[in-house]
Amino acid sequence: MKRTIKTLTAASVVAAIVGAGVVYFGVFNVGADDPHSQAVHSLLSTARDRSIEVRSRDIEVPDLTDEALIRAGAGNYNAMCIGCHLAPELAQTELSKSLYPAPPNLSKLGVDGNPAAAFWIIKHGIKSTGMPAWGKSMSDPYIWGMVAFLQQLPGMDAQEYRALAASSGGHQHGGGESMMHNHEGQHDGQEEATSSHHHDAGGAEELAEADVHHGDTIGAHAHGDVTPSRDDGVEHAHPDGVGASHDAPATSAAQPKTHTHADGKEHTHAQ
Repeated sequence: MKRTIKTLTAASVVAAIVGAGVVYFGVFNVGADDPHSQAVHSLLSTARDRSIEVRSRDIEVPDLTDEALIRAGAGNYNAMCIGCHLAPELAQTELSKSLYPAPPNLSKLGVDGNPAAAFWIIKHGIKSTGMPAWGKSMSDPYIWGMVAFLQQLPGMDAQEYRALAASSGGHQHGGGESMMHNHEGQHDGQEEATSSHHHDAGGAEELAEADVHHGDTIGAHAHGDVTPSRDDGVEHAHPDGVGASHDAPATSAAQPKTHTHADGKEHTHAQ
């Protein structure tokens, strides 16, 4: 018995040392373009699924057939989710084909028969993936709206999807919303549609951002030799002891500067 305990202890110590070496020497590749081995993938998937199932089992699901709820969810999904989770006839986007693990295509999967789990995932997110915890900014009724919409999404075609999204209030969850835009048209072969989308669907927001950056640029490029404005007075003295004051011209410095003395005589400065 003592020998068995010693053997297990020694094996544990060796395993700990090997594990520490793997971590310290960077043996494990964390790049998103290098998929997990099948064994690691299965382990992580099982851990994720069981964690969600345990934590969502007591969630009470409200009535998800309310049309207003579904419509509100469509607007939020269109603004916040399709870049990763796609929409009818939207094959791939830059995000969806670049993330690992790959986000599920919810236009086909929907809530996968478990609206409580879908609610939990949207609210709390999933660690070490691209799934955010939207509950940090969205209250439960708006999250349920997205779940209600997802329950209907697999049965929609592209035209129905666009019509429902257009009839919604867009990106809304009760205050504090940031500027968002969807990623329609970013699938393969649709670069032109992408450009059109950024100018049309998100035009107002992007123009507003451009104004802000433009203002910052102006400030950044201000120099110390700025020509004084018309209101900046320039005073100098002449040999006759008469002090003369005139306004700095708004025109180019190449033009002659003329002013009138107190005795009514005009005086022009040389260039």
